[in-house]
Amino acid sequence: MSDNTTAAFERLIGIMDDLREKCPWDKKQTIESLRQLTIEETYELTDAITDKDWKGIKEELGDLLLHIVFYAKIGKEQNQFTLDEVINAVCEKLIFRHPHIYGDVQVTDEEDVKRNWEKLKMQEGKKSVLSGVPKSLPATVKAMRLQQKAKQVGFEWENKEQVWEKVEEEKAELFEAIASGDMVHAEAELGDVFFSLINFARFLQIDAENALERTNKKFIDRFTKMETAAQNNGQALQDMTLEEMDSIWNKIKQQQQ
Repeated sequence: MSDNTTAAFERLIGIMDDLREKCPWDKKQTIESLRQLTIEETYELTDAITDKDWKGIKEELGDLLLHIVFYAKIGKEQNQFTLDEVINAVCEKLIFRHPHIYGDVQVTDEEDVKRNWEKLKMQEGKKSVLSGVPKSLPATVKAMRLQQKAKQVGFEWENKEQVWEKVEEEKAELFEAIASGDMVHAEAELGDVFFSLINFARFLQIDAENALERTNKKFIDRFTKMETAAQNNGQALQDMTLEEMDSIWNKIKQQQQ
């Protein structure tokens, strides 16, 4: 770590100490009150990453770093842990889980690294390969992580063609459930379709969550432009037919290609 980085980190710690002592808002915060704010900051970082907004990424990383220092400050006040202990604990974990760097284990590629990682976590007392996946993760991200974890013990399709066959199989089961009129069953089958599609995205080395978010952003952009175009023509969407809206939508889509 350079002297500049060390000085910057110590500056942040000093500011956190000042705020905790002197600012009414900062003095009131607890780990519980910070939780939702941390989640929001994390999503703001993911938004910046999706948009490849490097300035935004830098800013959001700073906000998350502040939260880490804040939690450590509270942990010290509660006699639970110090910032040094947080940092040293993750250092020890990284050394233990990278025996191919800090030991004599041989690996050939990143997949070997991931398999070793899971074995070492089981040695640490984990009861299941899947136990490291947080329960509160968004469903799409959770599905990706569950599939990645299962892969490390060999529970994996051989190729993307097999995965697509599974997508088609799940789709057929979905339409059977819909035809039966059992919407509870249909919901379960739709979940299976989503899970299989996420698996297919993983085989294509595409981040399913990011792909969907890009589509969300694209939809928002086109829809708001459609609203503007309608307003410029003295119209409101709710007074237009689907065909009229679709015509504007297609013009906007063509302009973006």
